[in-house]
Amino acid sequence: MASTKYVFITGGVVSSLGKGITAASLGRLLINRGIRVANQKFDPYINVDPSNMSPTQHGEVFVTEDGMETDLDLGHYERFTDCNLPGCCSTTMGSIYDQVIRNEREGKYRGGTVQVIPHITNEVKSAIRTVEDRLYPDVIIVEVGGTVGDIESLPILEGIRQLKRELGSENVMYIHVTLVPYLAASLEAKTKPTQHSVKELRSIGIQPNVIVCRSDRHLSKDIEAKIALYCDIDVEAVIQTPDVENLDEIPLLLRSQGLDDIVVDYFRLDCDRPRMEEWEALVRRAQNPKHKVKIAVVGKYTELPDAYLSVLEALRHAGIYYETEVAVSLLFAGNITSIEKANEILGGYDGILVPSGFGTRAIEGKILAIRYARENKIPFFGIGLGMQLALVEFARDVLGMDAGSEEAHPDCRDKVVYYARKDEASDPSSFGRNGAMRIGSFICRLQSGSLAEAAYGVREIRERHRHRLEMNNDYRQAFIDGGMVITGLSEDEKLVEITELRDHPWFMGCSFQPEFKSRPNRPHPLFRGFVGAVLRAKGNDRNPYTPHPDEVREHSEQKA
Repeated sequence: MASTKYVFITGGVVSSLGKGITAASLGRLLINRGIRVANQKFDPYINVDPSNMSPTQHGEVFVTEDGMETDLDLGHYERFTDCNLPGCCSTTMGSIYDQVIRNEREGKYRGGTVQVIPHITNEVKSAIRTVEDRLYPDVIIVEVGGTVGDIESLPILEGIRQLKRELGSENVMYIHVTLVPYLAASLEAKTKPTQHSVKELRSIGIQPNVIVCRSDRHLSKDIEAKIALYCDIDVEAVIQTPDVENLDEIPLLLRSQGLDDIVVDYFRLDCDRPRMEEWEALVRRAQNPKHKVKIAVVGKYTELPDAYLSVLEALRHAGIYYETEVAVSLLFAGNITSIEKANEILGGYDGILVPSGFGTRAIEGKILAIRYARENKIPFFGIGLGMQLALVEFARDVLGMDAGSEEAHPDCRDKVVYYARKDEASDPSSFGRNGAMRIGSFICRLQSGSLAEAAYGVREIRERHRHRLEMNNDYRQAFIDGGMVITGLSEDEKLVEITELRDHPWFMGCSFQPEFKSRPNRPHPLFRGFVGAVLRAKGNDRNPYTPHPDEVREHSEQKA
């Protein structure tokens, strides 16, 4: 009998129904019952990983502690379960095909004909079971991307069908997330799309144990009974997830309908009753804000909010902490063409954040936004590219340099931001597997008395990186002499990781991606520091933040 239980979550009718939120919420519920849980995402696309996928098409690339570039749903899993997941928890069909082809080239199939069944499906099953071998959880929740009926998903679905035969039906269950649309013209919800979706799933040998119905409103008991009848499941196993104001409500919604009870009973797990008091308090704080601030996120991928998903979530987490509604506007930096235009566009905002990104599009608009924030004493937070451009702006407008970055301004005289060479770090492997990119979790040491140290509450932290450019050390002293304070350095002190301005309400840049480690119940220190500064600038005097004990332990770890 397998020691680990598997819950496979599939989707039907349309994509983007919220399978990832369902998987993350179920993980939260089981963890709150004392069950060890791991979440995994299996994507059907043929990209080997999301690293080269456009943020405006696929959303953000999430980075794990071990430096893997993954699907954004891993961010949902980590935020809801408060667990740091390894890269093996994100797999694509591209990586599966790549492995099978390499196996064939190396002669591992002994000259046999390579086929979808068994070679591709065996590799699918192997990738799924890797999580069990690495993490030893009680339950693994595997989300299958895409929808039932997609050609590229078929090998994954066949693989998870076979796993039930191999592991035993008592160790595998299936949850199907599907759309129940409401037709205003006929004033009724329609179950036929769900029926067809389940029929398609059953045609390949998978019978769902639970159906999660996505809709824009609550469904009647008659609709639940109809879905149960036509899809051959118990009516108690028809779970509703109507639209809610914020995602944090979903675990409580699923708990109220007993989804975790269904899973626990099916697997006969010996566990506690769920303890949801902390989560309930979190949701109450989110639903009853006492303050409001307006934050401008000045970026380049503004066509799709998911391109900055973790940033938006981290700002929201900080707002929950301060009982504050954080109203965020995604503003395209390309529209800021002059300092007058910056004043026109940004004049109504309480804080300005410039997030990370790649390429040169809209660079000058971001620089103008940073100048506006610096000159007008507006709390500012620059992340990755945002920090790099803050250095460029300061060098130009304060130090009087012909400054730029090696990527965006190759002809400038003073390349204050450049492609760092591997020999400039004591550990060249820290620049990762993707060219000269620095990716993954690394130690950063903070200056005593800095804003960063005040936020974290410790002098040594670990943060996740995903960038190629660094501050040029040849200009380090010039920045210090000009008033820019370097408050965070890499472990070997060769790379600048945090910069601040003293004569400013809150002006900070960091080279890493702090948003990836923010949690609804434990907002990231820098995001919380930023939102707290915005509140103070508005005249809402907030008490200094006291780090949660778990947060202090996490950021003072010596190793990932």
